[in-house]
Amino acid sequence: MEVFDVVVVGAGPGGYVSAIRAAQLGLKTALVEQKALGGVCLNIGCIPSKALLRNAELAYLLRVNAEAYGIHVDNLSLDYGAAYKRSRQVSQRLTKGVGFLMKKHGISVYSGRGFLLSPSEVRVDASDGGSQTLSAKNIILATGAHPVVVPGMEPDGEKILDYAHAIMLEKLPKSALIIGGGAIGVEFATIWSAYGTDVHLVEMLPHILPAEDDEAAAELTKAFAKRGVQVHAGTKVVSVEKNESGTRVMLVNEVGEQSVDTELTLVAVGFKPNSKDLGLEQLGVQLDQRGFVTVDGQMRTNVPGIRAIGDLTGKLLLAHTASTMGTICAESIAGLPTRELDYRMIPRATYSQPQVASFGYSEAQAVQAGFQVRVGKFPFQANGKALGYGEYGGYVKLITNAEDGQILGASIVGPDAAELLPELTLAQANKLPASAIAANIHAHPTLSEAVLEAAEAALGHAIHI
Repeated sequence: MEVFDVVVVGAGPGGYVSAIRAAQLGLKTALVEQKALGGVCLNIGCIPSKALLRNAELAYLLRVNAEAYGIHVDNLSLDYGAAYKRSRQVSQRLTKGVGFLMKKHGISVYSGRGFLLSPSEVRVDASDGGSQTLSAKNIILATGAHPVVVPGMEPDGEKILDYAHAIMLEKLPKSALIIGGGAIGVEFATIWSAYGTDVHLVEMLPHILPAEDDEAAAELTKAFAKRGVQVHAGTKVVSVEKNESGTRVMLVNEVGEQSVDTELTLVAVGFKPNSKDLGLEQLGVQLDQRGFVTVDGQMRTNVPGIRAIGDLTGKLLLAHTASTMGTICAESIAGLPTRELDYRMIPRATYSQPQVASFGYSEAQAVQAGFQVRVGKFPFQANGKALGYGEYGGYVKLITNAEDGQILGASIVGPDAAELLPELTLAQANKLPASAIAANIHAHPTLSEAVLEAAEAALGHAIHI
């Protein structure tokens, strides 16, 4: 039985990053993965979906807005199968890169399902029925999460889909209903509608993107209406019935009941942790009521020698959160000083059209928390680069503390919104006030000038509005 300093179970963005960092720090490291290196994100999640979104952006431009750019397209043909193929090529390129990194850093990779026999032993059960046991001084669990299955809406991969089925579609339906207005739901609504699919988007809570600012959700809802997506917010799904032509979904809201017939239904209503059948219960590893693993600031569980990171902990189910947790975890094991993560201040991004990105407190949350709030807001319609792009819907909204100008959060809706967050999150993490953003010279013309102007607006002297 080979002895390792660190055995990581799960090779997603948290697992493989923690394995690399541990190896960099001189720890003998093994990585156990049941399916594919890169996990959900690289294989059937954030990476292939972004490739599809890029294709969708071009498809929508040519199908709807080409004339505005002086482009005349006759007999336009959009091949979604080619978009799917490109998304798989992008995914495979990155997963191969992860494999290369494992070899580069001398990490031993074991293919199979990991099961904890003790706080220092991991059994690897291979698909061919064989098994072997690894000895570990430290175990890092990074097994992720899986889609919630709603009774009566069980996915079959044909008429009722989960995100994994949806990402692997090679041909789009003429009509679709999406249950769940979170990031996954609105991104697929963006992709499918770009190709002309008739899309219904259903959200039980009062607005889509329920984790985002009300104003941001309203802006995206308005943009969706322009592209033909029918948003049903504040609406419950009563039933989903399969029939010969697809599905019939019964909806109910304050107005009454409604039935919607579409070729397929995508269920995207949340995730549950992959914490079962790992041996956690037998070892007494503490789980919360939802089944997520409880960890401290250094990703330690209540059982010495066992740590957990990423979606499995339920902290913030995002790939970059998992990667950061993985790095902190490895450095903690190696005895390096580590930082305590403030999960509220980790950036969030939804790659719809327009994009929605945020971090920290929303305006309402800041007021509720007792801050005296000063808001700076700047519209992209007054930004030269956005006008040149032809994508000028949305705004930058900066939430600051009126007492000292410290940045409490931001909400951005518009072109490349996610790319504009790092300046703000860096400032917040280093306690730089809005005045520091306003004093920083931004190249012209750039989208980032909207961030500058929002900071100036928070100080009461925006130039271009």
